[in-house]
Amino acid sequence: MPLFECPSKLCFVNRKKGNLILQLRASKFLKFQEAKIQELADHVPKGHIPRSMTVHFRGEITRKVAPGDDVELSGIFLPIPYTGFRAMRAGLVADTYLEVMSVTHFMKKYEEYELRGDEEEQIAKLAEDGNIYNKLAQSLAPEIDGHEDVNKSIASSSGGSSSSEAKGWDEESASQTHYKCRTQGVYTTGRGSNGVGLTAAVQKDPVTNEMVLEGGALGICAIDKFDKMDESDRTAIHEVMEQQTFSIAKAGITTYLNARTAILAAASPAWGRYDLRRTPAENINLPPALLSRFDLLWLTLDRADMDTDLEMARHVVYVHQNRESPALGFTPLEPSVLRLSPYVPKELEEYIATAYSSIRQEEAKSNSPHPYTTVRTLLSILRISAALARLRFSETVAQSDVDEALRLMQMSKFSLYADDSQKSGLDAISDIYSILRDEASRANKMDVSYAYALNWIYRKGYSEAQLKECLEEYAALNVWQIHAHTFDIRFIDA
Repeated sequence: MPLFECPSKLCFVNRKKGNLILQLRASKFLKFQEAKIQELADHVPKGHIPRSMTVHFRGEITRKVAPGDDVELSGIFLPIPYTGFRAMRAGLVADTYLEVMSVTHFMKKYEEYELRGDEEEQIAKLAEDGNIYNKLAQSLAPEIDGHEDVNKSIASSSGGSSSSEAKGWDEESASQTHYKCRTQGVYTTGRGSNGVGLTAAVQKDPVTNEMVLEGGALGICAIDKFDKMDESDRTAIHEVMEQQTFSIAKAGITTYLNARTAILAAASPAWGRYDLRRTPAENINLPPALLSRFDLLWLTLDRADMDTDLEMARHVVYVHQNRESPALGFTPLEPSVLRLSPYVPKELEEYIATAYSSIRQEEAKSNSPHPYTTVRTLLSILRISAALARLRFSETVAQSDVDEALRLMQMSKFSLYADDSQKSGLDAISDIYSILRDEASRANKMDVSYAYALNWIYRKGYSEAQLKECLEEYAALNVWQIHAHTFDIRFIDA
C-alpha cells in the first residue's frame, strides 16, 4: 500500500505529520488478487475439518485459479503485522498469508487435455459399444442393487461420470455418490446450508475495504434433506435452477454469476412415512413451483414384491459375506476426459414437438388432477436427450435418445402418481420390455420362450394382451424377432 505520511527526519523532529498525495501518473499499478484455499476433502483426517489459508497473487499469476480448482501453490509464508492500538495488544501474534510465486494445476480444462494413446483406444471402444448407457448406469455405485431407472437418471445428470463408494441405496448415499463424481462437487444437507452458502455472499475486503462477492457451493450440488431447508433459503436457488444464472444486487454490486450446474436433491416424507392418499407436493412439503424446476422426480417406496425382496436379500448377504459387490461382467467405467456438446438435428425437431404435444393432449383428455407436463418439460426432454447422447460419445442427438428421455420422464411420473392399480394403464409396454430384457440378461440368453415370458410378466401383475402388444411394438423396432407360431422371442444383438 502507498505511504500516506511523510517519513522524513525533518517532519519527525518538528513533530509535523506531512500528508502525502498519491500521484497516479507517476505510480505503477500491479494486479493483485486475494483468495482462500482449502485442503481437499479426501485429504482431511477423520474427525477433523478442512484447513484453510489466505493467499495473495500478484502480477501475471492473478486470475489463474477459479473456485473448485485442484491446484498446488508455491510461495513464501509471511505474517501480516498489526498496526496502531491493535499492534500493542497483539504482541507476537499475527495473521499469516502465503505470497504465491507459482501455480500448478492438477485438473486441466477439457480443451487443454491431451489424450494418451491408451485413453483414445478406450474411448473408441466405448463409443462403439452399443450397451454403453446401461454399463454407465451399472457403474454408478455397483454396491447399490435395483433402482435401475434412478441410476440412469443420475448418470445422465452427471454427464457420464460415476463413482462406486455408496454402501446402500437411500437418498443420502445416492446424493453423496453423485457429488463425488466431480472435483467441484459439493454435498450438503438442508439443515446445514442456507441461501448464502448455496449462492454468493457480499463481504468486506479487509485489504481494500471494498465490498466483494464470494461464491457459494453451486458447482455440482447434491443436497440431502432438501425439505428441511428454510423457505427463504430454498428460494435462493430458484433462479439458478431455472435460468442457470444467479443475480445479485447488494451493497452497490449489481451483477449476475453463471451457475451451469446439475442439482441432485433428496427429500423425506413430511410425516415420516409416505401417504399414498396425498399428492407428492403434500408428502414432501415442497411447493409445486420448485418441483417443476426439476427435470426428473423419482419416488422410491419400500413396496412388498417377492422377486425384488429375494434379489435384494441375496445381494445384501453376498456383500456381507464377501465385503464387495457381485461382479458386473465388466470393469466399472470412469470416462472423465471427453466432453462433447451434442446438438439436436433438424429432422428431430418435429418429432420432439409432436411427442410433447401428444403428452399434453393425453393429460388434457384424462383430466388428471396432477398436471405434470409444462414448457419446462420440453426443456427437460432436450437436456436429458443431450446428456444421453454424451454418454454414447456422440455429437448429435438420436431419436433413441429422445425416446429414452421420454421413457425416463414417463417412469418418473409413474413413480409419483401411479399406484399398483394404475400400473397396467400408464406405461405397461415399456415396463414389460424392461422385465423381458432384464430376465434374459440375467439368464445370459438371447432366446426366450413365450411361456417363460408370460410367467415373468404375470408375476409383475401384467396381462397376456399387454405382453402381445409389447412384442408387436418392439418387433417393429427391430429389437427382437418373434416366431410366427410359438411367439418365442429372439433378441437381436446390436
